[in-house]
Amino acid sequence: MVKLNKIYTRTGDDGTTGLVDGSRRAKYDARMVAIGEVDELNSALGLAVLAVKADIAGELERIQNDLFDLGADLATPLGAFDTPDFAPSDMVLRIVPGQVDWLESAIDRHNTTLPPLRSFILPGGSEPAARVHLARAIARRAERALAALAVAEPVNPAALTYLNRLSDYLFVLARAINAGADPLWVPGASRA
Repeated sequence: MVKLNKIYTRTGDDGTTGLVDGSRRAKYDARMVAIGEVDELNSALGLAVLAVKADIAGELERIQNDLFDLGADLATPLGAFDTPDFAPSDMVLRIVPGQVDWLESAIDRHNTTLPPLRSFILPGGSEPAARVHLARAIARRAERALAALAVAEPVNPAALTYLNRLSDYLFVLARAINAGADPLWVPGASRA
């Protein structure tokens, strides 16, 4: 269990942040950027939780917990604690395929209630859906940051898949919140 008595440590005053293995990275390092994007996504989901129905809030809170797992995964580079792969252990928390499977099941469940898309949709429709759409856009940014990190150093493949599937889930969830009555994109020539 995490126990934090002191919030400031002054160790980051030099522009670095510590990882789980004790190493330090510049705050602008690709790994730290990805961790920050995941944190921002989690905060956006916290805003969405305040606006949605209880059953959906429960789903989003589950995802918020997954995002803490993802943050821990990203804060533990491959090879920390002598782990040769991205398998979780007593010392290392990782995103696992079961978390992706849950997202896919939730996407399928919500999608069965929706009419097929015949146009691109505009983010919005209702305040709860707009908050979920904002989280979706941040999820895509977090995914891009993680993909950039993966070019430079090894990243848990399940973590990349999780973020990709999460943005899909949030898109379908926003549509479900709007009950399929999404605001549709009207191309410029059609608006004239």
